[in-house]
Parts: sequence; C-alpha cells; structure tokens
Amino acid sequence: SLFEAMQRKETFAVSGPHIKVRLFGGWEYSAATLSDKDWVKTGYAKGVPMGSDLPPAKAKAPTFMVWATKDPTSGNLDRVQIVKGWTKSGQSFEKIFDVVWAGERKPNKWTGIVPPIGSTVDVENATYTNTIGAVELKTVWTDPEFDPSVHAFYYGRVLEIPTPRWTTIQAKKLNMAPPDVVAATLQERAWTSPIWYTPDAEARKNA
Repeated sequence: SLFEAMQRKETFAVSGPHIKVRLFGGWEYSAATLSDKDWVKTGYAKGVPMGSDLPPAKAKAPTFMVWATKDPTSGNLDRVQIVKGWTKSGQSFEKIFDVVWAGERKPNKWTGIVPPIGSTVDVENATYTNTIGAVELKTVWTDPEFDPSVHAFYYGRVLEIPTPRWTTIQAKKLNMAPPDVVAATLQERAWTSPIWYTPDAEARKNA
C-alpha cells in the first residue's frame, strides 16, 4: 500500500517530527463533512486525495478538506496553511492562506495572515512546553480567489509551535552559547503532495 500511494503521489513529507496530514480536494464538500466519522471515505467518494488532479468543475470554486495531528513526542501544532500556486501570462505566482490555527487569534483584516502563536522555548536550557498550540487541526476551505481559466495547484502545510533548533540543543549538551549565525528556534513542519487544477476548453473559452 505504501508503494501504491507513492505511485499515485498520495504522500506527504515532514521536516523531522512524525506529523500526520491528509488533504482532499473536490467540488462537493461541505463544512459539515469533517464532522462525519467516515469523512475520509467521503473525501475519496466526492473528490480526490493529495497528489491527484481535480475532476471537472461542479461548483464556482474548489473546496479542500485538510486534517493534521501532532507527533506525540514533539511540539503541538500552530496552524495549517494551504499554499496556492498558479501561472498567468507567462508568470508564476504563489499565495499562502492560513486556513485553521490553534487558539483565539484573529487574522489580520487586510492581509488575512494569522499572528504568530508565541514561544515557550527556553533557549538557555534548550527546552519548551506544550502549553500552547493544538494536538489536532482540521477544516474545510474554499478558494476565495479562484479563476476557472487558470492552471493552479494547492498543497497543505502544517506548522508546529516553536521548538529549540538542533544547534541550540547541541550547544546545551556542550555547555556553550548557541551559535548566533542561525535562529535559536524553528517551527518543524509537514507538506502534502499538491492537488492540481487544469482548466478545460470551455473555461478557457469563457475567459
């Protein structure tokens, strides 16, 4: 099953911790879909998983279901983002959407960006606490800027809360100051394979 998943590109990568993430895309998902205990089966039945091409359009914009859970031995989750890329007039573009996050933070009114979650890292001792962040994050998101005539791709990105960078941990073990040429903390992450959208002849004609 692992090799079959890799062949169909239904995979994800992590920067280190064993974060788990799933992404589905389609035209028929609703906000209530993730509440169903069989939401994964619905994801396959009404759309496609990460690594696939979106089926022909049945709505004005595609909808994505994304779910992530933390590595039990690592930091809690800060947020989940959808990264959108597209090409137009020979140029490539990319935009990051914060789609679900931990805590009561509010997105910036003008940019839509969610403020940083903060940090519990003790740099001197190379430790942190899981008193912020979430164990699990999930949501259903619809692209608010969809152009049916433009080729596009979407992938999920999951960010942990800040934790000590490995150089900080090594410095503590060696009883020396952390190097000042790199950040003392980092946010480990996971990425899904993209879901691709290709406009059909009718969509290009209408544009």
